[in-house]
Amino acid sequence: MDLVILNATLPTGQARHFAVENGHFVPFANGLDMDSVTVVDAAGRMISPAFIDPHIHLDKALISEHVRKNRSGTLTEAIEIIWDYKRDYSEEDIIARAGQVIKWAVANGTLFMRTHVDVDNIGGLAPLYGLLRARERYQHLINLQIVAFPQEGILHNQGAEALMFQAMEAGADIVGGMPFNEDTPEASREHIDIAFRIAHQFAADIDMHVDETDDPSARTLEYLADKTIRESYQGRVTAGHTCALAAYDAPHAAKVIELVRRARIHMITNPATNLMLQGRYDLQPIRRGITRVKELLAAGVNVAYGQDCIKDTFYPTFGRADMLEVGLITAHAAQLSLPDDIQTLFNMPTVNSARIMNLGGYGLTPGCRADFVLLDCPSVQEAFRLQPGRDVYRGGQLIARTSRSQQLFIPESHDER
Repeated sequence: MDLVILNATLPTGQARHFAVENGHFVPFANGLDMDSVTVVDAAGRMISPAFIDPHIHLDKALISEHVRKNRSGTLTEAIEIIWDYKRDYSEEDIIARAGQVIKWAVANGTLFMRTHVDVDNIGGLAPLYGLLRARERYQHLINLQIVAFPQEGILHNQGAEALMFQAMEAGADIVGGMPFNEDTPEASREHIDIAFRIAHQFAADIDMHVDETDDPSARTLEYLADKTIRESYQGRVTAGHTCALAAYDAPHAAKVIELVRRARIHMITNPATNLMLQGRYDLQPIRRGITRVKELLAAGVNVAYGQDCIKDTFYPTFGRADMLEVGLITAHAAQLSLPDDIQTLFNMPTVNSARIMNLGGYGLTPGCRADFVLLDCPSVQEAFRLQPGRDVYRGGQLIARTSRSQQLFIPESHDER
């Protein structure tokens, strides 16, 4: 044995002891020689598998202070602002900005991350090469998957299709897409068809930005779901944002959700960014802009949430790479407040996201890699309420500690005379 954790509380509430050997959980047995191992008494603190962020943009993170302001606050202007900065990307700049966010994430307990990286004729493959180097530099801290992301479109952006093939050959893991950013519905469908062709060639999964718009006429999600079934790609496709789903009338939304369920598409909501971007031209009531989280969960769809953006043109002011903070925002935006809701909310950056990233050996059971977090709280509800301090372990080794402390410097009562 290398490490023993005593008196930890599982997210489901049960008390449990844990043992770690050679970086993996092993069965705990009474009578272990505690003198020969590192022993941590959790004293009722909650233990969780390491957190997962399944949707972030590391190539754009932390650029808000270096570009002009997004005066409209819209997605369209955010994309336009990036064009000038992207032309001058350097690999070292990307490594530095991505590395800072990775270190924040690790300190907050996130040891697995899926990042999208722009692939287009503006920045070429420079953003990808920067993230490939960042992945190598920080591989001792985090497991990083990279999505080749044609944000400017594939047909709309001349040369993007060839660049997507090159990005996959260079080391990207996942085929991305943004079909609604094409000029016509027909082009949007062809965008999806091209993504599937690339995915088949590289035996890769697909993870697309889908219908990130308030426009209720956006229909790429249902085509993506139908295509997934026809291509026998069930369980291998992820759709992020899907804001238009919230704008559909109820009967059509139910029809699309059922199609998504049949296609076993994973869904990722990014509420921090979309609460900021969507509904910008609404008066009152202003739409929340996030997808139909509760309806998707009720249908049995696998749903997770992502940080998405940190101090970029889309989300210029906030973001801490903390999945508990994103979860708290999700709880408010999706009105998840009941006990079962809170447990589901905690599953979203853990077991639900592990399904999206196809993580083998993830969890707290014997045989799983000992990547976990000890939180300074006794329950999932308190984890979201308190945003507590935490100890972060990778392969059974303590690699980060984040503390939250308060001190009161006044007497408890002024009546003591």
